[in-house]
Amino acid sequence: MKPFRVHTGLAVPLDRVNIDTDQIIPKQFLKRIERTGFGEFLFYDWRNMPDGAAQPFVLDQPQYKGASVLIAGKNFGCGSSREHAVWALADFGIRTVIGSSFADIFANNSTKNGFLNVILSEEEVAELMRRAREIPGYQITVDLEQKKVYDGQGFSASFPVDDFVRHCLLEGLDDIGLTLQYEKEIAAYESGHSAPWS
Repeated sequence: MKPFRVHTGLAVPLDRVNIDTDQIIPKQFLKRIERTGFGEFLFYDWRNMPDGAAQPFVLDQPQYKGASVLIAGKNFGCGSSREHAVWALADFGIRTVIGSSFADIFANNSTKNGFLNVILSEEEVAELMRRAREIPGYQITVDLEQKKVYDGQGFSASFPVDDFVRHCLLEGLDDIGLTLQYEKEIAAYESGHSAPWS
């Protein structure tokens, strides 16, 4: 798993609340068994509206091409527990989501896939949304080491993160990686025991 320490990227504002996992990655695209290839289907229904929409979905607008920091409304990732939602965001190039709250299962899936959710106050999120809409090429830095979000233009805010979650993300450790830290101890234990069928 790729460690997350400090990331600076173009910010894209998705000013909607209660974005559920079926909107993030619709069910018809869950047939793959790999963790890759989901990015093209991210927010598929919103990105493929019938002709006549006022403007393209925000991720498809030219000024946000290549964005890697998503700013979202509260309760992001609610709905079903599909891990594919995190895979789709990451495969599209999103490295972190900033919001005022996240659904528990989505947050847990994020941690296990090296994906950082940043919780700020609703006022702070609203300010970042405004800046991302109004400032061309607006970039945000998310610093997990310092637990801070800043933009080099006067905005700075600290965010809470569980110590264990922070450790895993900084070191790039998923559940298997955590277990393999004790590989020598496991091997020593196993070597001292005969196979149960012998």
